[in-house]
Amino acid sequence: MPSASDELLKTRQFLKTRLQYDVTNFRGYEKEWQHIRDLLFRTAENGESNSALLLGSRGCGKTTLITSVLSDLLPEECFRKNTLIVYLNGLLHTDDRLALKSATAQMNLENAVDGKVFGSFAENLAFLLECLKAGDRKKSKSVVFLLEEFDLFCSHHNQTLLYNLFDVAQSAQAPICVLGITARLDVVELLEKRVKSRFSHRQIFLLPEDNNFEGRIELFKSLLKLPSEKEVKELIKSNKPLPVEFVQNQEMPLLRRKMNYENWSFSSKWVINWNKHIDSLASNTRVLSVMQNLYDYDIVEGTLKNYLFEVVSLLDPLENPQITVENIQHLGQQFEGDDKVLLVCGLSVLELCLVIAMKHHSEIYDRDPFNFEMILTRYNKFANSSTTMQGIERSVVLKAYEHVKNLELIAPISHATSKVQKEYQLHRLLLTYGQISQAVLKSQNLPTEICQWAQSSLV
Repeated sequence: MPSASDELLKTRQFLKTRLQYDVTNFRGYEKEWQHIRDLLFRTAENGESNSALLLGSRGCGKTTLITSVLSDLLPEECFRKNTLIVYLNGLLHTDDRLALKSATAQMNLENAVDGKVFGSFAENLAFLLECLKAGDRKKSKSVVFLLEEFDLFCSHHNQTLLYNLFDVAQSAQAPICVLGITARLDVVELLEKRVKSRFSHRQIFLLPEDNNFEGRIELFKSLLKLPSEKEVKELIKSNKPLPVEFVQNQEMPLLRRKMNYENWSFSSKWVINWNKHIDSLASNTRVLSVMQNLYDYDIVEGTLKNYLFEVVSLLDPLENPQITVENIQHLGQQFEGDDKVLLVCGLSVLELCLVIAMKHHSEIYDRDPFNFEMILTRYNKFANSSTTMQGIERSVVLKAYEHVKNLELIAPISHATSKVQKEYQLHRLLLTYGQISQAVLKSQNLPTEICQWAQSSLV
């Protein structure tokens, strides 16, 4: 008979695993789920060629939906035998050559490619697709291209990858489905005219439901409750086993994140007591207040999961044997904070001074863009009258400026070219004046003269 301490440690591990890895049990968006499933199934079964975009804000469940559909389709022999899945991510495959290399590896065509030399990406891609054909379109193996962070592929040179994929899908040279996943709702406007003309313009939106706070509370309970022995058996039965070759595919990490319920079992008494406690928390007015604030702050499920992960991480047999209202309130206050404000609070004093100089420049010139030389001049005016910031070398200030840029607190304007010297490249501020003021107030041990300079309108 396991002790209460062992049960708690196992509960903490189970809940953290569920919050991180249970991505195949998809909730809501039934029509969208069925739409994606039909697209992929028709490509595999009927040899249809399709292209579509899956759009929605970050954390709303786009990747989870795709993973859920694949985990439903892959155990079916007809789909598995007739389909190749190629997973590309715009964050990893930053140009068409990298994307082609990864696609080649996932199609198991490295040897065929190594034996030939091609001039262009289009010829390479055409060769890959030709390898998949078996002389008859009905006998060709279907290919599903999953393009995560689709908007980043739009920045590739001439959009060659997208052009060729959409062209193949439109002309039905081989059965292919191109499915883009992105958080940019205006991504179609980023496509070049020739690419846009070959895209099917099928867009599937995952839009969160408004004013469904009751659903949020039910989600809170379902994420934190433990399954009974009967429920575990049903989950094991409903979770179809995935083919080993897909789970082990290092190029496609989606399907490795699948919850295995066979490894978890709890005593019935522990499950009953734990679930009763979660029900009592869900009806507590203070907990409801925190949940309402979080729901108002961000409606997507991903934010709630991140918050609950931190709550569950506090569980400890000695200090926190159960989730308390106080812990929920404390973490709720931290979670409502502005991430950018916290980022600015972590800057060095010199970097914060540069941000303040950017703020003053933007106030005076109505948010006109600026370069390093402009900000350095404004900073030097303050530094010359300051006892704290005197004697800092120009190279050190430039390094601090570049760090602020790397943190994406400022961004180069679109028509800035790489030929311009970095000191003269124009940037714009990505922070509001309120965020900078909050960061200055929250920063500890900041010299008084810098606080006064930040609040002053005389610059």
